[in-house]
Amino acid sequence: MNYCVCASADYGYTVLKTLFEKGLDIVCILTNKKSPDIIELAEKNNTPYFAGNPREGKAFEWIKQNGFEFDNILSVNYLFILEGDVLSLAKKNAVNIHGSLLPRYRGRTPTVWSVINGEKEIGVTAHLMNEQCDDGDIIRQEVLTIGPDETAGMVDDRFFEMYPSFVWKVVQDVESGNFPRIKQDPKLATYFGRRTPDMGEINWDWQKERIHNWVRAQAQPWFPGAFTYCNGEKVIINKITYSTLGFIYDMPNGLVVSIEDGHPMVKTPNGIIRLEEFVSSVEIKEADVLIGKLTDVERLAGVK
Repeated sequence: MNYCVCASADYGYTVLKTLFEKGLDIVCILTNKKSPDIIELAEKNNTPYFAGNPREGKAFEWIKQNGFEFDNILSVNYLFILEGDVLSLAKKNAVNIHGSLLPRYRGRTPTVWSVINGEKEIGVTAHLMNEQCDDGDIIRQEVLTIGPDETAGMVDDRFFEMYPSFVWKVVQDVESGNFPRIKQDPKLATYFGRRTPDMGEINWDWQKERIHNWVRAQAQPWFPGAFTYCNGEKVIINKITYSTLGFIYDMPNGLVVSIEDGHPMVKTPNGIIRLEEFVSSVEIKEADVLIGKLTDVERLAGVK
């Protein structure tokens, strides 16, 4: 069998490199302009590629004009949802690799959302594609556990190790034609959107456990970082731990109750947390109140 491989960014490059090394018959590649490593890999292997937005018939026309024919489409971390025109060109199967245990966590950045929500398991799913987001029949799944203090970046590192071998197993399933087709239950589906840097603000009225998950989900250098404000300046927080230090319940949440060896101890509704790793252009002092999520009114008023 031969393939049209759709791939973007680091995950796509790592898998595509493995597929070339294993001698997979790749007719053409769909990628995006911000994946230069994939473009270079395609050129190195003399494989035609389309780099750009495939929608509105662009990729379909490119494929048809060049006379490319293929048995299967294999999509790995591809930036775009394929439309029906391209999907219809696969003579046998169109398979997508998604980084969650579908039908849970359909959509964008499932690793980050899983850590934010305190999940203890994540995984990778191969499913048949249709025009809906992450909706088709499941043909293979593998599970990864998430440690209580693991960051999303740490989970991503393990995904990098897992993806090439997982995708190769999927290829073997497709080649043999011997694979299950497990319908997804739409009643169990959850959807999450993309995350942007401005979404990382900490709300100090959250319970300490949610703040812990919020921080480790966005810890640098992998993600923009969870942040707050101190004296009008942004503070990026990369790691916290829980403290047994006492507090009075009506102290304001976000209050720095003390400083221990340079580490601010901050009050939350259900306990004190210690800022273990943070980046700040200002010195955080005892009695400072860290500000979390601001209302639109407060923003307009210039409150930090």
